[in-house]
Formats: sequence, structure tokens, C-alpha cells
Amino acid sequence: MSIWNLTGNETGFLPSAAQDILWFRYYYRSVFTEGDANACANLKAVQVLLSANPYVGQPFEGRPGVRKFPIRKTPFMLIYRVTSEQIEILRLWDSRQASDR
Repeated sequence: MSIWNLTGNETGFLPSAAQDILWFRYYYRSVFTEGDANACANLKAVQVLLSANPYVGQPFEGRPGVRKFPIRKTPFMLIYRVTSEQIEILRLWDSRQASDR
């Protein structure tokens, strides 16, 4: 079910986040290379935090059961939902993009 999983079975990226992951990697490897190490570390830290505290994110307006949590010092946030089996990461959202996606 997950395509990119950094912290074990607790959190998993769903296929809906595939393009977001590619953009995140491209952005930090090609556009803002100075931020790559910190951005990746901050992303992993958020995944660990969500594993321990799944409801720490704010409810996502208009999407019942969906939450959002910002990734420190980046324009990205995780859009996720908590199930009985795992935390499903729906999007690795770049907050600078239009919200109609």
C-alpha cells in the first residue's frame, strides 16, 4: 500500500502522494540544494511524531477524517488520515501551489 516509508509500518505514503514526493525530492536536490538535509530530516521527524501522536495535526477543513501537519522550515505539509492499521499519508503538499488539486 505505501510507496515510500521512512519510519516503519506506522506511517505510509499512499500512491496519491507519488507526484508530491517526486516534487519534494526534485526541489531539494535541484532547486534549493542547501535545504536538502534539513528538509529530509524534518520530514522524517514529522513522521516519527505522527507515529507517536497521530492526532497532533489540525483537521483539514472540508475533508472529514483528514488532518494536516506542517513540516518545519519548509513550505510542505503532510495531509494524512488515521486508520486502525496505520497513518496514511495522502499528500506531501507544497503549500505554495493552488489548493484546487
